[in-house]
Amino acid sequence: MTQPTEDGGLMYPESPSQTAGPYVHIGLALEVAGLPPRDDEIGPEIATPDAEGEPVEIVGRVIDGNGDTVEGILVEAWQADANGVYQTDYRADRAFRGFGRSAPGEHDAGEWSLHTIKPGRVPHPNGDAMAPHINLMLFARGINIHLNTRLYFDDEADANAACPFLTRVPPSRRDTLIATRENGSDKPRYRFEIHLQGPQETVFFDF
Repeated sequence: MTQPTEDGGLMYPESPSQTAGPYVHIGLALEVAGLPPRDDEIGPEIATPDAEGEPVEIVGRVIDGNGDTVEGILVEAWQADANGVYQTDYRADRAFRGFGRSAPGEHDAGEWSLHTIKPGRVPHPNGDAMAPHINLMLFARGINIHLNTRLYFDDEADANAACPFLTRVPPSRRDTLIATRENGSDKPRYRFEIHLQGPQETVFFDF
């Protein structure tokens, strides 16, 4: 039901929130849902082999307040290219997609993964350079409103310490945004565990 505003217009009440439900996979992760993928399916491959920059792999889990891995999760990622430029800019590397999705499948042990390049430093609105980071958005059953967070890299300590965005996060919470580099892979791999609740709860942002 609409309500009049002071200037004579109409105000529409907010629609009730709903969880993502099964459509999160049926509509956005067809292979995980057991359906044939589309030709233009958006998957975890954010960078083509021709993209500039250092190829990296990101792996992780989404963990609930009981310490259990959340099933049915979908992680969306968007980031700048190796030069710190987003795809909306005409200067961006066109061999780099800049956007991807990952949903754990039946044999992934609840892990999502992304194949990309380490992003360059993007300017903050104040003019200073932010540390390399990847923006993440989470969708899942039971989450009424998608969650936004960021992933930073543990081997970018100097950039992290000077980042005008990251340094606004309380020091005791910053580690929840830092991905840890792992050894033993053919290319750098970083692990990023996202905790929805509990003492290790990841910092989420209202973007």
